[in-house]
Amino acid sequence: MNEPDFEFLRTFLKAKSGLALPPEKRYLIESRLAPVCRSFDIASLADLVRHLRGNRNPTLESAVVDAMTTNETFFFRDKGPFDLFRDVLLPRYLAARSSVRHLRIWCAAASTGQEPYSLAMLLEEASPRLAGWKVDILATDISTEVLAKARAGLYNQFEVQRGLPIQLLLKYFTQVGDQWQISSKIRGKVEFRPLNLIKEFGHIGPFDIIYCRNVLIYFDSSTKSNVLSRIANVMAADGSLILGAAETVLGLTDALLPDSEHRGLYGKSSARMEQRSAAPLFAASR
Repeated sequence: MNEPDFEFLRTFLKAKSGLALPPEKRYLIESRLAPVCRSFDIASLADLVRHLRGNRNPTLESAVVDAMTTNETFFFRDKGPFDLFRDVLLPRYLAARSSVRHLRIWCAAASTGQEPYSLAMLLEEASPRLAGWKVDILATDISTEVLAKARAGLYNQFEVQRGLPIQLLLKYFTQVGDQWQISSKIRGKVEFRPLNLIKEFGHIGPFDIIYCRNVLIYFDSSTKSNVLSRIANVMAADGSLILGAAETVLGLTDALLPDSEHRGLYGKSSARMEQRSAAPLFAASR
């Protein structure tokens, strides 16, 4: 692959998905797009570039983006963010939303569904406390291919062995041939929908809790700033954002601030300002 073709693909991927590939990732393009060429009967990467330049073929464009997105995920990945949901966020919002009994959760870049299904299982485990509540889980991803797998809820032996406690496997999954399918009850708790984070998504909010983990690391700083600012716009005033361990809002947006007690948790800076301004009044009234 020559330099102009490589630069075209880098520009194309950033414009379509936000993915910022450094020059040393040339090998990644070559290895991941070779199967796309074979699937579309395209002789070479150079010919693929010519197709992308000359023909506006949404199917081919989508296949290229799908091939280049990283879909690494597993059940209860990193554990901490799910302990945080069970032990801190769920009790917090059960109290804060007690008058409306409605909770909205968004899993952005949900890949093949293990993250939202992990949350759904935690909610089912907490069902006695949720009697009379409506809880929405929206799971989105740019890749229609991984969303199809997520909706089916079918996972192989390796996938269910990664992070999924055996008691939850036995409780919520049924073996189907050499695969395991999550129960229809858990699948029914999650709505899967295609969504591109670099496009407008203001219409889907507001949300009480947002998980957006391990996707910002693939964007450049300006794209990260833009996405984070728009995420803040779809958060409830007291909403919570959970990022990946290697991600932060610091230096990227003033709309969000880290939680002082819980790593990886962020709230709206406007809510923090309101709390600070209210503190002296509260103290004076005692």
